[in-house]
Amino acid sequence: MSDERDAAHQRPSGVTDETIEALGKLSAALDHVEDARGHLYAFHRLMGSGERTLEEAHALLEEAGHKDLADSLDRDVLGGDPLPGMWSFQMVEAFDDGYYARAKGLHQRALDELVEGRRHVFEAEMKELRRTHGREGHEAKPSDVDDYQR
Repeated sequence: MSDERDAAHQRPSGVTDETIEALGKLSAALDHVEDARGHLYAFHRLMGSGERTLEEAHALLEEAGHKDLADSLDRDVLGGDPLPGMWSFQMVEAFDDGYYARAKGLHQRALDELVEGRRHVFEAEMKELRRTHGREGHEAKPSDVDDYQR
């Protein structure tokens, strides 16, 4: 059992509590942005499934003799933009290349400039405060942390 913390998650010398807290909040904010990104990708997949199911409904309406409804579905919905000018893949690309890239880049810049690029220092310190030293399941790091970090 490893009870020694790994250096990759330790606070560099001279870094204040306030800086670590601010970086922890910035990381938490990026976690929310990551969750939102996941929902956007889920929206993209659901729109694709919805489009395919609408195509099936179109064919069934035609087969059932409801040409007017089938034509309206084909003209007004199928192939249409969920948002003006954009299919869902374009929404994903716009988000990834814009807001997401800026947020992720700023987060990395803050880590690089303030804590030598070390990730999750706030969380590592929280773990260290809360864990029971010497107790199984409360190890400071995985026993194979060197392999884990590669």
